[in-house]
Amino acid sequence: MNYRHAYHAGNFADVVKHVVLSRLLEYLKQKDKAFRVIDTHAGIGRYDLSSTEAEKTGEWQGGIGRLVDAALGKPAAALLAPYLDAVRSLNPEGGVQKYPGSPLIARHLMRKQDRLSAIELHPKDVAKLKTLFASDFQTRVIELNGWLALGAHLPPKEKRGLVLIDPPFEEEGEFERMVDGLQRAHKRWPGGIYALWYPIKDRKAIIAFRKALKQSGIPRLLDIEFEIRPASREPSLDGSGMLVVNPPFTLEGELRTLLPTLHRLLALEKPAHWSLEWLAGE
Repeated sequence: MNYRHAYHAGNFADVVKHVVLSRLLEYLKQKDKAFRVIDTHAGIGRYDLSSTEAEKTGEWQGGIGRLVDAALGKPAAALLAPYLDAVRSLNPEGGVQKYPGSPLIARHLMRKQDRLSAIELHPKDVAKLKTLFASDFQTRVIELNGWLALGAHLPPKEKRGLVLIDPPFEEEGEFERMVDGLQRAHKRWPGGIYALWYPIKDRKAIIAFRKALKQSGIPRLLDIEFEIRPASREPSLDGSGMLVVNPPFTLEGELRTLLPTLHRLLALEKPAHWSLEWLAGE
C-alpha cells in the first residue's frame, strides 16, 4: 500500500486519526507543565484539497467533507470542537479548501510552553514543512528517518508528551517496524503516550501485528478499529486503526461517545463496525 498523503488528506482515516490526536492533546493540556509532540512521519503539514493529487481521489469528500458541517449531538460536538477548530482555522470562508496535517493540528492546539518536533525523511516535504513553520520557535523541523527518531529523540526533555507514528506504508514490513520501534521507544520512555496509525487492508498482517503487540510486554495498549465497509475482495483500504500506548483514563469514554457519531457519518457499506479493545491492561 502506498499512502502518499497528498492523495488521501482529509479522508475518513485522517479524520479518525486526527480526532484521536486532538483528544490526547487536550488531555495533556489539563496540566500546566509543558509537553512535547514528536511526529515521526510529519508529511508537508498542510494540504490543498484542490490539488491534482487530492482531486484525483476525492477521498476528502467522504471524510472531512461529511463532517465539517454535519449536525452533531452536544456531547460529540464538544469533543470534536478542538479538531474542527483546527480545520476551520485554515478555511475562514467556510467549507474545506485546505486541510491540516497532524503537525499543524498539533501546533494549533499547543500552548506557548509546549513544543513540536516534526520529523520527515523526504527532502521536498521537509522543505515545505520548514516553510510552513518558518520563524516558529516552538516547532523544530528535522530531516530524518522517523524510525530513527524513536531512539535519538526519546525521552524529550519535557518528560511529558506524545509520539505520533504514522508511516506511509510504502514498503513491506511496516507492521514489523512499528512493533520493533515501539518496543525500543517504550524502553527509553515508558511514561510517554504513543499513538500509532495503521491501515486495515491486509487482515492477516493485522492479526499478526496485534498478536505481536500482546506479546510485547508493554502494559497498557488500547486498539481502535474503524471500518467503513466489510473486507473487500480486492485489496482496498476498508478501514484504519489506531493503537494508543498509555492512553489517558478519559480516552476510552470519549471514544465511546465519538466513534458511533463518526461511524454514522463516514461508513459506506454494511456490515462495517468500529471497536475498542484493550490488547494489554485495563
